Amino acid sequence: MTTTLVTGVAGFIGAALAKALLARGERVVGIDNLNNYYDVALKRDRLTDICQGAGNRFRFIELDFADMAKLRSALEGETIDRIAHLGAQAGVRYSIDNPHAYAQSNLVGHVNMLEFARERSVAHMVYASSSSVYGGNEKVPFDVDDRVDHPVSLYAATKKADELMSETYAHLYKLPMTGLRFFTVYGPWGRPDMMMWIFTDRILSGQPIPVFNNGEMYRDFTYIDDIIAGVVASLDCPPADDGSKKPGGSTTAHTIYNIGNNQPEQLMRVIGLLEDACGRKAELDMKPMQPGDVPRTYADITAISRDLGYAPTTSVDAGVPAFVDWFRKYRGI
Repeated sequence: MTTTLVTGVAGFIGAALAKALLARGERVVGIDNLNNYYDVALKRDRLTDICQGAGNRFRFIELDFADMAKLRSALEGETIDRIAHLGAQAGVRYSIDNPHAYAQSNLVGHVNMLEFARERSVAHMVYASSSSVYGGNEKVPFDVDDRVDHPVSLYAATKKADELMSETYAHLYKLPMTGLRFFTVYGPWGRPDMMMWIFTDRILSGQPIPVFNNGEMYRDFTYIDDIIAGVVASLDCPPADDGSKKPGGSTTAHTIYNIGNNQPEQLMRVIGLLEDACGRKAELDMKPMQPGDVPRTYADITAISRDLGYAPTTSVDAGVPAFVDWFRKYRGI
């Protein structure tokens, strides 16, 4: 039975991935430090949801992977075939005021996971990067071969650093690695610090919603089910160290993919869909662009579609109402 170590397993994408792997009959060892960046109760509810029907094929360990000694100790004797390293300190705006949280989790923590993967000689490590690495790139759509050395937030800088460190480990130790640049993920069990949750919550409660850059924002909104299909496909297909050029420019056992919807949507259109799904108009609080934000994200998914057959199927027209429906049920509204 294949065992996958999933970091950030109580997070939005980590929990969804764990459920998908368990549904395939696999075993999951999940770690998460359950920090209070957002409501810990939501994280615990996700863990409860994962456990439904999992039996003894799911093991959860409350652990901070930035502590290498505790990581080794907790997983001693545990067979790990592959790793999905999704845990990180998330959020662009939060990194402005809390830089050390990002250095600890996204830099020290990432090195620890690379070392653990090397020590255990895992078959493949897939890790979370971010579309934020593209910074203020004006060339669209964003291609994995574009230069990404001008980050506009510390969060983006840490994710680019993770890609560079991963390339080094793939080169030195022939460790198969895949980095996934996620584009604005949303859907059931999403994060309370993200736009879709914030806007839905405020529209339903009659509070104004903050609309940055006066609404001139475009995002490549990607539904969680489509994201998970891409993560699972990536886990199943480790890159070969055959000297060929991979997406992202590597010639080692390391590749980088964009994983998005390939369909940027204007923020105001998505607000309209939320209004329809909530059954009430939003009160708009128009604001200027925030430090660290970018006006547009747009994923070129040619590489992951060609190599792994990735093909997102959920439009915002279907995904937004599905999220609002879940939100109402979760909140008892």
